[in-house]
Amino acid sequence: MRWTYTPIPAAEVEAMSASTGVSRVLAELLVRAGHREPEATARFLAPALAGLHDPFLLRSLSAAATRLRGAIERRESVTVLGDYDVDGVSSTALLVGVLRAFGLQPHFVVPRRSEDGYGLSRSAIDRALEAGKPALFIALDCGTNSHEEVAYLCAQGIEVLVIDHHRSTERALEQGLLINPHVSADETGADAPWRNLCTVGLVFKLAHGLLKQLRAENHPVALELKLRDHLDLVALGTVADLVPLLGENRILARHGLRVLQATTRPGLRALMSVAGVKPEQGIHPVDIAYRLGPRINASGRLADAALSVELLLSTDAQFCAETAQQLDAFNRERQDIERKITEEAERLIETEYAASPGIVLFSENWHPGVVGIVAGRVSRKYNRPCVVLGNEGDLAKGSGRSIDGLNLVDILGVCGDQLASWGGHPMAVGIAIQKTRLEAFRMRFAEAVRAQSGSDIAERRLDLSAWLQADQVSEQLMTELEVLHPFGQGNPEPVFGVSGVVFRQAPEVFKGQHFRFQVDNGRGRRLHGVAWKLADRLPPVGVPLDLAVEITWNHFNDRKLLQLELIDWRRAEV
Repeated sequence: MRWTYTPIPAAEVEAMSASTGVSRVLAELLVRAGHREPEATARFLAPALAGLHDPFLLRSLSAAATRLRGAIERRESVTVLGDYDVDGVSSTALLVGVLRAFGLQPHFVVPRRSEDGYGLSRSAIDRALEAGKPALFIALDCGTNSHEEVAYLCAQGIEVLVIDHHRSTERALEQGLLINPHVSADETGADAPWRNLCTVGLVFKLAHGLLKQLRAENHPVALELKLRDHLDLVALGTVADLVPLLGENRILARHGLRVLQATTRPGLRALMSVAGVKPEQGIHPVDIAYRLGPRINASGRLADAALSVELLLSTDAQFCAETAQQLDAFNRERQDIERKITEEAERLIETEYAASPGIVLFSENWHPGVVGIVAGRVSRKYNRPCVVLGNEGDLAKGSGRSIDGLNLVDILGVCGDQLASWGGHPMAVGIAIQKTRLEAFRMRFAEAVRAQSGSDIAERRLDLSAWLQADQVSEQLMTELEVLHPFGQGNPEPVFGVSGVVFRQAPEVFKGQHFRFQVDNGRGRRLHGVAWKLADRLPPVGVPLDLAVEITWNHFNDRKLLQLELIDWRRAEV
């Protein structure tokens, strides 16, 4: 692992510290992240809901809100079809919940991965229409490129609204209303603070616009409805979908995590219980990414994600408890399948593709529903973009995951002519390809990654955010770092270099893979730490070392203790 650190000019750090009143450590982190203007930095440090922009700045949102207002006034039938990932599930639950508050009873459907494939497919539409033809059909987190499917709906006299954040791979929709800030880039601007909202964020903006219109008419429900209470769902989808936690995403995630911590939704409380999430210890993005999100996803990957929507909407405590247990069982099944595929994928990489800058893997025996998780694991382990595909008849279907600095949308734009279909965003994509084209795509994908990376990316690079002395690691520093939360895509957790640390006793290995350790902070106080999956590389005792760490809280026996999470170590430079 190659450590990199680029010092920030001392004058810039001092100026930021003086203008914001923060420590020099925090000032360095802010400047390194590109925050140089005092007013913009103040907004970043204290993201307020009042900082959300007028929803009507989004193209087509005013027309969409007006259409929903008409549906409410005329008590029209509405069908909602949302994708089966966490963003789609939370988007569906949010929109259905808001429309129910206004007296509508929207029918909702989630595509079944094994039967309907991805997105706004004809089979998913036909299943949605079995309940009858609605006046309004709303597609969530899919549909941007579904020209034929939208035309099919419109030909039956059904009005269509598509709310999606996936990039367009062809011309914009010619029928129906489309809310997608990436398709209307000329009007929103590349740097608009709402540009990178995922679908649940866009649905929140639409609900905001609807309330503004109805409140102007003194609608009693609109005057009473508190949209802030729905931010728990917005946080779920925003964090899980790997969109940058900057701009409006930062505002929604920051406040949404707080609402999620205190949520009264029986379904979410039940899901937290089975997932081992303890709201009293605070809710963080990792709780969504590794505990809540995978369980919501598991139903869509192995069964029917409509079950997850029902869980989020239900007020029946018994149903919620049973459904949460069912999702937990699906997740355990998913983990077993994913573990086996990951082992096979890693063997393939080691034996056949270790030298490739971009990796494409396929097996007839792999389940398409879990390969996205495998792609994420192997891309992190081998530090390169990976596409992992499973068997789907004549097609190979699956997902790709990228690494920081490499945009999968741009990469696939170069080799998209090899694919039957694809879509997604810079860090995660879904694709389908004829099996006969796999080898050609594999070669084109590797070349596109090499061209974009411009160098050998196989060696993982560790970018240090700041250097500290051991005595600077303290509860006071942790408290100050909390203003940077939530950490995630676009706002990564800082990695600190701690110089000249000496281990006075051997680390304690546990579970054969990890180890715990203690070091002295130089002032007679011990710092406790843990290293995950580093037991094969134990640091020596009695030798000055440099540590690369993240600083976290460890909750144990009702106590909150400062903890170092060791990422890497090296002998101290003399």
